[in-house]
Amino acid sequence: MTEADQKTESPVDARALLKDLQGRFDVFRNFSPLAIGIDKQLIAQEPDLNRKALRLALRSHTMSTRYLKEMQTASMRLNLDASAAGEVTDEARTHSGEMLRQRFKKQAEQRKAEQESARAAQEAARAEQRRLEKLSQLTEKFGRRTN
Repeated sequence: MTEADQKTESPVDARALLKDLQGRFDVFRNFSPLAIGIDKQLIAQEPDLNRKALRLALRSHTMSTRYLKEMQTASMRLNLDASAAGEVTDEARTHSGEMLRQRFKKQAEQRKAEQESARAAQEAARAEQRRLEKLSQLTEKFGRRTN
């Protein structure tokens, strides 16, 4: 098996790739809005990049809360060298805002469900404690007395 074959078969960690990109490029580190087609710029610079890992890393980066917040406020998209690559459209800003609203709504619903679950568990524990106390009282009252 050649080294090239091993490279395509070996699993590549998208998180590690994203960490590497954040370490090397300010646009990734600062969560700046990326140019459309940034993947092509990355592949042109590093032809050996695993495309699937790159796609996953870019998705992870562009779906992060911090990136979506930056998209809402930024006016320009940036290339790898931080040069302007076009404007952030109103449609992109709206989409980012909607993604954030959905995310925050889902998180709030999850917190509420967790709180309700915890409340129900506490109530069940209190009910069990009352039952045990009642059983103890009955045992004391009606238990055999050996004297």
